[in-house]
Amino acid sequence: MGDVAYQSRVHVERAAGPIRYATVPAEPTPVTFGVHSEVAAHYGQREGQYEPHATTLDYVVAAAAG
Repeated sequence: MGDVAYQSRVHVERAAGPIRYATVPAEPTPVTFGVHSEVAAHYGQREGQYEPHATTLDYVVAAAAG
């Protein structure tokens, strides 16, 4: 097997409830992850309890679609 070509260095910090901040390469500010709409309801979050943000699943789907 060849040498490792790339190793992603990511740091995730949990904030309140479902809110997380991820420091990812090439982005000047942390990316905010959270829940919204049906996902928030599934996890028992009241509407307006947290500001809605894209979920990690949203990012995985977007990455796979690219």
